[in-house]
Amino acid sequence: MKRFEDFHLKKETMAFIEANRFREPTPVQEEVIPPALRGKDVIGLSSTGSGKTHAYLIPIMEKADPSSGDVQAVITAPTRELAGQIFEMARVMQDHMDGLRVRLYVGGQDRDRDIDQLAAGQPHIVIGTPGRIRDLFLNAGALRIDKAKILVVDEADMTLEYGFLDEIDAFAGRLPEDLQMMAFSATMPDQLRPFLRKYMRQPVTIEIGEKVRFNPDIRHILVPCYHHGYAETILSMMKGFNPYVCLIFANTRQEASEIAEELRNKGVRVSEIHGDLTSRQRKQAMKSIANAEHTFVVATDLAARGIDIGEVSHVISCGFPEDLEYYVHRAGRTGRAGSAGTCYALYRDEDNQSIRSLMRRGIRFEHQRFHNGTWQTLRPFGMKRQKPDDELQKQIAKIMTKKNTKVKPGYKKKRAEEIDRLHRKKKQEMIRSKIREEKKAMYKERAKKDRENGL
Repeated sequence: MKRFEDFHLKKETMAFIEANRFREPTPVQEEVIPPALRGKDVIGLSSTGSGKTHAYLIPIMEKADPSSGDVQAVITAPTRELAGQIFEMARVMQDHMDGLRVRLYVGGQDRDRDIDQLAAGQPHIVIGTPGRIRDLFLNAGALRIDKAKILVVDEADMTLEYGFLDEIDAFAGRLPEDLQMMAFSATMPDQLRPFLRKYMRQPVTIEIGEKVRFNPDIRHILVPCYHHGYAETILSMMKGFNPYVCLIFANTRQEASEIAEELRNKGVRVSEIHGDLTSRQRKQAMKSIANAEHTFVVATDLAARGIDIGEVSHVISCGFPEDLEYYVHRAGRTGRAGSAGTCYALYRDEDNQSIRSLMRRGIRFEHQRFHNGTWQTLRPFGMKRQKPDDELQKQIAKIMTKKNTKVKPGYKKKRAEEIDRLHRKKKQEMIRSKIREEKKAMYKERAKKDRENGL
């Protein structure tokens, strides 16, 4: 394990690290910082909470020159909330480097005030949403990022989901040819690769695998949709649980929009958050979520990463995501801070493989449906209904209907014992049959090996 001292950083950067009370680099910091310091392009794949923000802030601070009047680094985030979080971490740099200016530019801020501030002097480090950065640079001509040496695209997969790559593309092409670009993402969708290839030169790809632990305080309940849609199934369940906040996950933006609309049409007050919302709609949704105005929130996986919802008592997963790690993240939005939680996983026949895969990874699903005003326990998932043994049933029926000319004491007990003997006999026959099959398979395998060995 490396130490921060091993990176040979200047005293101001070390003071910034000490101010954050970091004792040693996280795995993503240990891997990203050295190539970032050398000026290499970097693709960092790691989950939220892995320390990736400081993995690029530390090299940026190390290279920052407060004596210059130019913008030196640009950091983009797909939402104003995420940009604000990065800014709060980065503004601490100003306390340890005299003259360093770090500024935040996002939609919803006073644009004229931003322009006036920029006229007084350019920041050294720019943090913001792609749309506002593009507007201030290309439309207003107030933000001069054309000399920036570093561009960081944080939450790149989420940026793609929101359709903001075009915004970055519009200004990235006007940055210096020797631009150092770093992109950080939880996943690497195929649609993201052409954009990265366009601006990166032999990037160093760093992937920090981090398995999400299953929270034992979360109940996982499989709920069959049968021939119903997701919204219809959710509506049928609503009398069966009483959530404080219920987060409903959909696999696509279109699916999220359709589910929210169907619920709304049935009188359910619901917030929705996904990449198809306009800026105004998103602002309204974030406000309603922050104020806990609605019990039900419909979201996509990527959009949910950008919102802070308080106590989520229930999660509903509409189907299963292609990357099953996201299912664990979905369920993990409930059962936090030591409280219990419930994740209802609505499934169809095409989800069987995903369910079995999660079961092999250790998730224990209950299998239930809400019917006639009550939750009913179904057969364990995957357990087929056993076909009755016709011959055995005939013999049992014969015993049960046998007419006795004289009813003797204890006849019921004797009848039960006789039926029990039939069951034991049948079980013994099945065991003997299984042993014969296993022996036959063993001999067959042995003969095959003998033939392969030329015996």
